[in-house]
Amino acid sequence: MSNTFNRPIRVLVAKVGLDGHDRGARIIATSLRDAGMEVIYTGLRQTPEMVVNTALQEDVDAIGISILSGAHMTVFPKIIKLIKEKQMDDVLLTGGGIIPNDDMLSLKQLGVGELFPPGTNTQDIVAYITGWVHEHRNF
Repeated sequence: MSNTFNRPIRVLVAKVGLDGHDRGARIIATSLRDAGMEVIYTGLRQTPEMVVNTALQEDVDAIGISILSGAHMTVFPKIIKLIKEKQMDDVLLTGGGIIPNDDMLSLKQLGVGELFPPGTNTQDIVAYITGWVHEHRNF
């Protein structure tokens, strides 16, 4: 599925908390950019508030959180809460990293989109974001 919108899909890629490993986030950001998406990479040590505020300012279609620190059950619920408070219900929250399957299921029940473990084919991530945006966004 190609991006047939009037503008590129806009994705914010972020690292939240003290997690200093950003190789995966950079690979994803590059893959999304190479697929024609506009990518905003926030860098390391962001707070959930910083991520959501940047997403709002940049008018993104999706937020991708890369997390390897084990704080996923704190970070994702906080971001979902902030997204709802700011009425950004049409923005996808997705991500990846080291997240146990049971936690992935719990996060999805809270409203988080697909979560991708290390080693996921980047084309699968591109296809997921593109498909979600085609279904949920109108521009």
